Amino acid sequence: MRLRALLDTDALGLRLLGGEDELDRSVRGVMTTDLRDPSRYLSGGELVLTGLAWRRDAGDSEPFVRILVQAGVAALAAGEAELGDVPDDLVLACARHRLPLFAVHESVAFATITEHVVRQVSGERAGDLAAVVDRHRRMMTSGPAGGGPDVVLDLLGTDLDLRAWVLSPTGRLIAGSKVAGPALPAGTCARLAAEHLAAVRTGRRGPHRVPLDGTTYSLFPIRSSGRSPQAARDTRETVLSDWLLAVEADAGDWPEERLDLLQGVTQLIAVERDRRDAARTVRRRLAQEVLELVQTGAAPAEIAARLRVAAPVLLPGLGAAPHWQVVVARVEWDDAAVEGGPVAQSLLEEVLVDPQTTGPEPSDRIAVAHTGDEAIALVPLPAVSADQDGSGTGLLADALLQAVREPLSAGLADDGRLTLGVSAAVHSAEGLRGALEEARHARRVAAARPGRVCAAGHQELASHVLLLPFVPDDVRRAFTARLLDPLTDYDRRHRAELIPTLEAFLDCDGSWTRCATRLHLHVNTLRYRVGRIEQLTGRDLSRLEDKLDFFLALRMS
Repeated sequence: MRLRALLDTDALGLRLLGGEDELDRSVRGVMTTDLRDPSRYLSGGELVLTGLAWRRDAGDSEPFVRILVQAGVAALAAGEAELGDVPDDLVLACARHRLPLFAVHESVAFATITEHVVRQVSGERAGDLAAVVDRHRRMMTSGPAGGGPDVVLDLLGTDLDLRAWVLSPTGRLIAGSKVAGPALPAGTCARLAAEHLAAVRTGRRGPHRVPLDGTTYSLFPIRSSGRSPQAARDTRETVLSDWLLAVEADAGDWPEERLDLLQGVTQLIAVERDRRDAARTVRRRLAQEVLELVQTGAAPAEIAARLRVAAPVLLPGLGAAPHWQVVVARVEWDDAAVEGGPVAQSLLEEVLVDPQTTGPEPSDRIAVAHTGDEAIALVPLPAVSADQDGSGTGLLADALLQAVREPLSAGLADDGRLTLGVSAAVHSAEGLRGALEEARHARRVAAARPGRVCAAGHQELASHVLLLPFVPDDVRRAFTARLLDPLTDYDRRHRAELIPTLEAFLDCDGSWTRCATRLHLHVNTLRYRVGRIEQLTGRDLSRLEDKLDFFLALRMS
């Protein structure tokens, strides 16, 4: 039964104190407790009844509510017989954790509520239990291992008349039932993915019900197998990489058995997702090996040999050695403790797939490594995709993000950024190191722009980075001396480390928090140093033009 149904029964004497947006949660059972920590008796989905005997002072409410939320309970109902009105500290704690809170009138016995809930839940479960068990058995025997996600979705269509699709976090169609009719339009997929990511970031429980163009969809997260919804981890570590199941139906009035069935479907698809991720291990290892050779300055012949190994894996059946492009992406959160590298890696594998392409296989043709918060993709291109000079069309930065900007912006919310840089195509191992540096420079240009999702391509670097080797030495020396000599002289006299501070500040894309963390400084100390840099040079490090000038001066020094 739904929480909302409890308010419709006057005999229960319940009054809602908070959590109106969560009234569509399912109630699987009821439990009465006055223990300070009742977690060992909770399995999730319960309506918890309490007389508040556990509360000694206002500080007890927060830990008690946190324990209930971690156990996955549906709601809390507090009796008014002991203390009169429900304490404000309990109301606030429930609001912080999005836990619905009811007040129970002193004239109503907890036994009355318990009897009502048990009767309703038992009646709903009895109606369709045999059919649910049978469907579970059939899916386990003919699920993903026997034909991929499409088999499970076909079963939903034939048995339950449900149209369903599996979507990537960017809204790309991974799978759909053959009986579901026409595929979802790309625009609808992107909007559903955006709604799902926004719901996950705000902590709402699935399924997420989304009305769209006159149709209601229910969105179920597909988490990695073995990871429970209550797993103690930051959602930002996975929000941009998890798939989702979109069902054309309103799950708000479904019986518990049908919700359990759909949860079972997501678990089966998660097994398939994990299997495909494991298969990417070889490609990721190839990318990591090539990247390490390039960054350590290995001989071109050694890099070329490794590329010859990678080409047949990434582009099977290709006769000639392909051209290559390098794409660098970084996912950064305001909280520096959240690692962005793995998220950027899986996200880049998805972004580099044509959004119009369906199925999970196309992303298996891309090798992506990650180091720190940075992901680096080695993208093979058939020779026909590049011109003789290696500068052909290939991947374009703006086109990569055009179709996925809406869902990614929702997933990044107000505390994350994705920046991406794309190199020109190169046709030999000798050009790969330059392509990597080019992609990194392009990403820094993108990072200097406003917005949560930004990209820049090699074409935007033609006016400075690519021309640096051709700038006359005397011009280079005059340019760097004008910008850097005042800082170098000041550092020599005062040991102020302004040059290292400037390098770190630019490398952190002007983020005060990340730069201070990297340099092990207080933010105020960092602001003082940056202010001194601006005073000595007459430049403003909040301006993109001045940032680029400093960046070029450091590159040429």
